[in-house]
Amino acid sequence: MVSTTEQESPTARVVEAQVHPNRTYLYVRQSTLRQVLTNTESAARQYALRQRAIAFGWQIDQVTVIDCDQGHSGASSADREGFQHLVAEVGMGRAGIVLGLEVSRLARNNADWHRLLELCSLGGTLICDEDGLYDPCDFNDRLLLGLKGTMSEAELHFIRARLRGGILSKARRGELKVALPVGLVYDPADRVVLDPDKSVTEALGHLFSTIARTGSARAVVQGFADENLLFPTRVRTGAHKGELVWMPLSHWRVLRTLHNPRYAGAFVFGRHRWQMTPSGAHSQQLLAREQWTSLILDAHPGYISFATFEENQEKLLANAQAHGADRSAGPAREGPALLQGLIVCGRCGRRMTVRYNTLRGIERPVYVCQAKCINEGTSICLTIPGSGIDEAVAELVLETVSPLALEVALSVQAEIESRADEADALRRNQVERARHHAEAARRRYLCVDPDNRLVADTLEADWNSALRELADAQDNYDRAAEAARETLSAEHKSKIRSLASDFPALWADPATPQRERKRMIRLLIEDVTVERTDAVHIHVRFRGGQTTSLNRPLPLTAWQLRSTNTETVARCDALLDAHTDAEVAALLNSDGQLSGGGQPFSARSVLRLRRDHGLLSHRDRLAAAGMLTLAEIADRLGVKTHTIKAWHRAGLLIGHKANDKNEHLFDPPAPGDPRLVPSRGRRLSQRETTQPAPGGAV
Repeated sequence: MVSTTEQESPTARVVEAQVHPNRTYLYVRQSTLRQVLTNTESAARQYALRQRAIAFGWQIDQVTVIDCDQGHSGASSADREGFQHLVAEVGMGRAGIVLGLEVSRLARNNADWHRLLELCSLGGTLICDEDGLYDPCDFNDRLLLGLKGTMSEAELHFIRARLRGGILSKARRGELKVALPVGLVYDPADRVVLDPDKSVTEALGHLFSTIARTGSARAVVQGFADENLLFPTRVRTGAHKGELVWMPLSHWRVLRTLHNPRYAGAFVFGRHRWQMTPSGAHSQQLLAREQWTSLILDAHPGYISFATFEENQEKLLANAQAHGADRSAGPAREGPALLQGLIVCGRCGRRMTVRYNTLRGIERPVYVCQAKCINEGTSICLTIPGSGIDEAVAELVLETVSPLALEVALSVQAEIESRADEADALRRNQVERARHHAEAARRRYLCVDPDNRLVADTLEADWNSALRELADAQDNYDRAAEAARETLSAEHKSKIRSLASDFPALWADPATPQRERKRMIRLLIEDVTVERTDAVHIHVRFRGGQTTSLNRPLPLTAWQLRSTNTETVARCDALLDAHTDAEVAALLNSDGQLSGGGQPFSARSVLRLRRDHGLLSHRDRLAAAGMLTLAEIADRLGVKTHTIKAWHRAGLLIGHKANDKNEHLFDPPAPGDPRLVPSRGRRLSQRETTQPAPGGAV
């Protein structure tokens, strides 16, 4: 080590380092793989530095070459395992000297470079490049090494600035040649044209027509899956780079296609900004259109117009807002809520969300304004059952749209036919591709020498595989074509024409999906504001500014919906005059009557019905008619209750069943009835107890 009072020269430090078992580390790096393959002279110069270490006195077995960072940029140490290994060896004091062709080979980042210098000064490690030998412990040497590191970083900046300037200059003129998305290619004159492969252009055309029809990226994916269609893509990396492959359409691929302005014939550059994270990785940030470097409309042919491209962006933005704070719009879904995404709270002005309740197996929408409840922890602003509101708005739409029913139905028929034609063309293309692959495999097999069995067997297997794929594609096409013919039969076409004159029938047709009804609503209505006071006030705002107000009575509460109808209650009231609860339940069930919950009646449900509607029981009705209980009539006649029971069995007293517990109420006895004497009651009781039972038993 160098003391603070006496500085040693680097040559003297070399002699000192040779005494210790520290090793020599030679770091070799080139920035790109292209430089590794073509710029071999730079690699030779770097490896030649081993002779410099041997000249300093190290043995050849003490020289460690670190060249695993070939093809990596020196702008950061994040992905350079070799540099990180070198720093670790220096930090643990195992390195006597570090050799590199120049500072830029070790690092082009001042933070990484000065960290290495600090570790070298602490461990007494020398640094050697093509210009000379340096001791980081010496102030002058360290100052010179720091300047070299700064110049290396500045050099990288100037190189990048020159390259970036040329790229931006060509991009602003729209002449920069960049990778094109599938469906666009360069012709021999480097002009952008549509892919000459008809199957590719038809697949992309079908995608854009489907998004125009459905308005949802997920619906596009579902449509391709239902029709068993594939989507083209080009391999970007690997051994098959540039090849066209077909695979099932995925949601992220639809979004990437719809967000790409190149499909609208526009040249665009600078849509993203790349930033380096603290970990050394790069993150991508999407910029606003005003921050793009270049946007040139109608620069080349496209699949859609730029106006259509912007409409698609608005659709996707509206769909994304369905998951945001305001929940505005959103794509039409399959749920029964007709005004999903259109209904607005009349109290706070926020969008209302949808919940679904199931009553008797039927989903019923409930519109809820809960944004403030979620954000601030307050109570829910407004809750309104949606069935009545949906019916009122649907009636209004039917009254408005009926004059245009013929045009709507005919356009629906034309759209169905065009969709079927597009799908049929795509499926034919799949069969044609499979046939082309099979023919190519056949030609390859016929060209091989039959005696070369190793190659012939492989090519024969490829031919058989291609034939199987062709057979599968043909079978799929036949099945899909048959299904399409059934869908577009003469019966279906005549049905569409018959519905043309009656739009309400088209609306009420069970075959019409709820999603399509919602899309019809959105073509006419901007939003619907609801408020609940003494009634439900509905304010409909049509596209164009016209408004219509509707009033509907307040919806029934849950207990009202589950209450028994008045006719059944009246019937129960009449039956209670002569029957107990169980008897009334049996009679109501025999008449086909049901309770408010849709269940058959029982004695308990009749009891609840009596209590809910204030109906007197059968026992109370008998008592109100003047009939006496067992205790009351016994007290009046001055006898025991068992005497009353004996007289009742003997037919001397008339009793009426009061309830299901077999209790009876009795008609008041006639005054001075000679039959009602206590002794007679006792005699009757004794005779009944001593009378032989049936079968001879006593």
